Amino acid sequence: MTPEILSLIWFALLIVLLAGYAILDGFDLGVGILHPFVAKTDTERRLIMNSIGPLWDGNEVWLVTFGGALFAMFPNAYASIFSAFYLPFVFLLFALIFRAVSLEFRSKRVSPFWRTSWDIGFFAGSALAAFLYGVAIGRVMQGLELSELGDYQGTFFEMLTGFAISVGVLSVALLAMHGSIYLYLKTEGELQQRLIGWMKGTYYFYVVSFVIVTIWSVFFVSTSIRNFGDVPLLWLIPALNLLAIWNIPRAIKQQKPFYAFMSSCGTITALILLFSAAIFPDLLPASNNPEYSINIFNGASSQLTQKIGLIIVAIGMPMVLSYTIVIYWTFRGKVELDDHSY
Repeated sequence: MTPEILSLIWFALLIVLLAGYAILDGFDLGVGILHPFVAKTDTERRLIMNSIGPLWDGNEVWLVTFGGALFAMFPNAYASIFSAFYLPFVFLLFALIFRAVSLEFRSKRVSPFWRTSWDIGFFAGSALAAFLYGVAIGRVMQGLELSELGDYQGTFFEMLTGFAISVGVLSVALLAMHGSIYLYLKTEGELQQRLIGWMKGTYYFYVVSFVIVTIWSVFFVSTSIRNFGDVPLLWLIPALNLLAIWNIPRAIKQQKPFYAFMSSCGTITALILLFSAAIFPDLLPASNNPEYSINIFNGASSQLTQKIGLIIVAIGMPMVLSYTIVIYWTFRGKVELDDHSY
């Protein structure tokens, strides 16, 4: 295989890993965002945490794998991205840490103050992580001011553009909707009935955010549809995305929450594909000079490294998929409280 084909394959694999993480850890984050608003009692808060308790850490394996693949196959892009987003990634790291610690520590004491404090940490970590993911995606779509060596020339506050913030809000809305549908699948009784309103509310919040970001990106972010003219087949992605969005309230109304959840997964996948199509072939576009952009060709590792990486993927990916399937099959069904509840 030529270096160009290898780079294309690895770009596609990065999309798969990113989509897998967004879908799986997305409902985890959505559950955390909704946690203080949906639950009315301590028992319900424990049930909500239990719904993701056996799953959340395994879901984050997809993010670790994505980062590892980016580092190994596109080291120049990895270095520039982590350098440019250093401070936001530090905030993201703290958010994920507080979220994880909240899940582990909440049940250690019965004190209301203790549990409320960790509930706040769980919500704040989940909401901040979802928001920062969106901000990063929005800023990459707009491009960054890079030097010839790929170093970011701006400041942290220059990253917080109106468009990047709007994509951050869209991310929070999307994952909150995704999490509400997941919770409906995992709960029963009064809590489950209460979630119907939250599924509808987060859905409308997402639709409004989606419309705003779509208009903004099409008319004011020049790169968002630059590849659609050359590859008309790409228009299938927004078409399928609209169908998935339309099917969510339809499935909820027909009391088919699993179909609603699959449509939510489809929406997340479509948005990841749209983002990838918008920046392709770049991994980190340069807004000041397109020649300074780091793409999948000038930022790639050696041909040998990419080939060895494919061998590792051929061995490792089935293991990750098998682990994911076994865990989700083992913990299928409605969530219950036990001696190890959160």
